[in-house]
Amino acid sequence: MTDRCFVTAAFCLCSAVLAVLLRQHCREQSMLLAIAACTAVIGSFAAFVAPMMSELQEIFSAAGISESYLALIFKGLAICIITRITSELCRDSGESAIGAAAELWGRGAVTLLSLPLVKAILEQISSLM
Repeated sequence: MTDRCFVTAAFCLCSAVLAVLLRQHCREQSMLLAIAACTAVIGSFAAFVAPMMSELQEIFSAAGISESYLALIFKGLAICIITRITSELCRDSGESAIGAAAELWGRGAVTLLSLPLVKAILEQISSLM
């Protein structure tokens, strides 16, 4: 796992250096390079996490917890990752207001996504009373 972290770090640093060098000549291509690098890292992360998901499903099943809650956790994680990278890309391109709007949308999406979990918790609390 550590070797993958070093490879990813090296890829990100090389991409960042190339993006900075490219920014001097063409900002649009620099941004496209940054988007491509982010997409590659996210894809690598998804491939890295996929085997862990089946193990987590087994743990949730053994504990008697619905797997739908695990799906909520991973959807929330995906929303957070996508929102953070999007907002940072917007800020890097000089559009901080658009980056802030992306963060606001992400927060709203996670809040909406968590409503079934909040409902289940409240039902558990009310059944105890």
